Amino acid sequence: MRSILVYILVASIAMLSLFAYGQTEGLLAPAGDVLADSAVGTVDSLVAPVDSILIASPKKSRINKSRADLDAVVNFTSADSMLIIGRDSAFMYGQSNISYGEIKLTAAEIQMAMANNTVYAMGRLDSAGELVDRPVFNEKGTDYEAKTMRYNFKTQKGYITDVVTQQGEGYLTGGLAKKDVNNDFYICDSRYTTCDNHDHPHFYFHITKAKVEPGKKIVVGPTYMVLSGLPLPLAVPFGFFPFTDKYASGVIVPTFGDDLNRGFYLSNGGYYFAINDNIDLALTGEIYTKGSWGLGATSSYAKRYKYSGNFNVNYLKTIVGEKGSPDYSSQTNFQVIWSHQQDSKANPNMSLSSSVNFSTSGYSRNDVNSYYNSQAFTENTKSSSVNMSYRFPNSKWSLSTSLNLSQRTQDSTLTVSFPNLTLSMSQVYPFKRKKAIGAERWYEKIKITYTGIFQNSLTSKQDQFFKKSLVKDWRNGMNHRVPVSATFNIFNYINVTPSLNLSDRMYTNRVNRSWDADRGVERMDTTYGFYNVWDFSGSVSFDTKLYGFFQPLGFLGKKVKMIRHVLTPSLSFSGAPDFGSPFFGYYGRYNYIDRQGMEQVREYSRYPNSIFGVPGKGKNGSVSLSFSNNLEMKVKSDNDSIGERKISLIENLSLSQSYNMAADSLRWSDISSSILLRLTKDFNLNLSATWDPYLYGLDSYGTPVRIDKLRLLNGHGWGRLMRTGTSFSYTFNNDTFKKLFSSSSKNEEGDTSTSGSENERRRNDKKKDKDTPMVDGYEQWTLPWNLSVSYSINYGYGAFNKQTMEYDSKFMQNLSFSGSIKPTKNWDFSFSASYDFNVNKLAYMNCNISRDLHCFTMRASFVPVGPYKNYNFHIAVKSSMLSDLKYDKRSSMNNGMKWY
Repeated sequence: MRSILVYILVASIAMLSLFAYGQTEGLLAPAGDVLADSAVGTVDSLVAPVDSILIASPKKSRINKSRADLDAVVNFTSADSMLIIGRDSAFMYGQSNISYGEIKLTAAEIQMAMANNTVYAMGRLDSAGELVDRPVFNEKGTDYEAKTMRYNFKTQKGYITDVVTQQGEGYLTGGLAKKDVNNDFYICDSRYTTCDNHDHPHFYFHITKAKVEPGKKIVVGPTYMVLSGLPLPLAVPFGFFPFTDKYASGVIVPTFGDDLNRGFYLSNGGYYFAINDNIDLALTGEIYTKGSWGLGATSSYAKRYKYSGNFNVNYLKTIVGEKGSPDYSSQTNFQVIWSHQQDSKANPNMSLSSSVNFSTSGYSRNDVNSYYNSQAFTENTKSSSVNMSYRFPNSKWSLSTSLNLSQRTQDSTLTVSFPNLTLSMSQVYPFKRKKAIGAERWYEKIKITYTGIFQNSLTSKQDQFFKKSLVKDWRNGMNHRVPVSATFNIFNYINVTPSLNLSDRMYTNRVNRSWDADRGVERMDTTYGFYNVWDFSGSVSFDTKLYGFFQPLGFLGKKVKMIRHVLTPSLSFSGAPDFGSPFFGYYGRYNYIDRQGMEQVREYSRYPNSIFGVPGKGKNGSVSLSFSNNLEMKVKSDNDSIGERKISLIENLSLSQSYNMAADSLRWSDISSSILLRLTKDFNLNLSATWDPYLYGLDSYGTPVRIDKLRLLNGHGWGRLMRTGTSFSYTFNNDTFKKLFSSSSKNEEGDTSTSGSENERRRNDKKKDKDTPMVDGYEQWTLPWNLSVSYSINYGYGAFNKQTMEYDSKFMQNLSFSGSIKPTKNWDFSFSASYDFNVNKLAYMNCNISRDLHCFTMRASFVPVGPYKNYNFHIAVKSSMLSDLKYDKRSSMNNGMKWY
């Protein structure tokens, strides 16, 4: 540090010389002292002796420099003043800074001792008596804040009091610390916490002694926990806190808890494998004192511009009760969850995706976490699929394959379809000329597509699935579809679309049935081979659009400018032969003797339960007529830039029915209707209905059947409502009623005559006023909340009433709702529930309460109704590094006992 003193002395002599010649305006300090309002100094390291120094004076002065025993340049500045006493001491006041290589020191006051190359830094007291501008020591990007700090540039050792430094996600505060030449710190009587309130943390670990390797780890001696200033009887003889920015493997600490049915347990403990930058693996397990146990494997993988996904497999062995007791049960369940997405940039011609969510029927009932997941608890069906598709380059052809799995947890029924192959050809025009000359000819509009499907499917109970025969029980087949169509225009207003549909089904087995007269039973024989089942149909349709306008008169005409009605009629003819005739051989017949001793003829399908079905019986020569309506109204509006706006009265109203001329009876089809109303900007009402045009009677067995009598001709109206239904959902929140009842908000939304910038300014002014404190100095209190309601209702035929010879009405309803409310910034209440109209009570409800405790989080979940009433309480530290510092309390999940 002597070089610092040499430079200061040189500067002092230069200033005195300049002052003597009248060429400086600085202050003249007493002999041996230098005082300046703003001081900046630089000390060169390992500087060779210099013969002279040039100053701003007519005379030159030659001063020898001494050699500094440092490895880098020391730069120092002071915002207020600097005082140098003799050759050994320097004092800097105000916001002072010293930099030496990778070391930086900032403090309110800094003292430098030239003789031993040390600095001493401290803060200052403000007018309130608080210590501010504390020393901040930075080395290699890591900051250390302290009350006082002493550091030796030469030995790189330091002594710090009340240190504050961030290590990983936590802070190390307080105590006495020493820094050695290896940049390690030895600390005693300190605290470690993830709370950023350094002076009064909500919790901390009181560390009696520790060694800190910055950015790597902290090794501590005897340590105990303090919560809100209260020491807890939670102590450890030693501890280890690793810090790393790199991808690393490590132990997953298990969670301790208890369950009334399965006993005490350790769960979610295991080991995490950081395999590489693209994939990881976590192996976890759980074990209960009464014998239950489980294993799990979770993996995430990703490759940039290629793919990403995650995989989760869980195996659960649940034992309840004592062996030999009546309530003893042992179950084995597992779950597989796989999600995969391929980046579109990876391969433009091929794609692979998966969404697998498969679990055995008892997994959700025995997995603790499922009871606090409303979706997992209430869902009755689960679907999984894996899809891969490939499009041949520079071709119309594409190939796709898939695996589909559907499970119904209510009765453990599985439906597996694999493999499924689909070969398709996109639309082509086979008769279009390559070099067209003149107008397009009619046959050039003919277009053809092709789709070939192969499917293999099985539906079975879960426990019988692997016992099924691949040949006898699995349903499989191929289906080829070739639609041919074209569109023409006649009279400039009518569109004509003829079409021809060809279909060919290929099956591997066929059933032959006969009557065993000796035993009086039906006999069935299955033959295996290759069988073709083909059919075809043709149709031609005509459609156009008709427009009608109506202008109201009188008072209504002053507001309504025009009402427009758009009618879209469509007429089509379709036909197909009777594929149930013996010529095609798709149906078989045999004679049998009924209970009354009469000979009867029974007809059956030779391909029952076939995957693509069989063509229908009977000729088809149908005429279909449908109408689609749209009704709109144009009204005057001062809020619109063009002075008018459109209002949709009926978005769509459709009606259709067909008549089969080739049928011998029941020629009229059901009447189909639908309506779509746009009630508000965010809410549409969509309602569809099917009407029954025929009366009913009883056959010889007392079974209700349709009879060939139209209701319209027998005084029962055009048709009876057969089935209908609708569903809607809506979310209410703070802004819902503002939009309904606040005229200012309506004007703001509807006023489009004002420029966009003016509307934006108004919205910003409103937001600014909302955020501005009230006149009395208090901020405006807000209560964010939302309520989502989903309701569906369906009407259909119920039981048949033989007195009225009609089906009774049957309604099916479903209501579910969820919501949340935040009474304060840190409190949050939420719930979800569903209502069962069959028993007129809540079927399920899940409630959640959470509280943000700054560095802690607390939440409680409970199910107050249903057979699985339970609760769960959880409090834990937010930091992921201390995620195992938590407490969980759960009720029993399986006994349905009342806990309140």
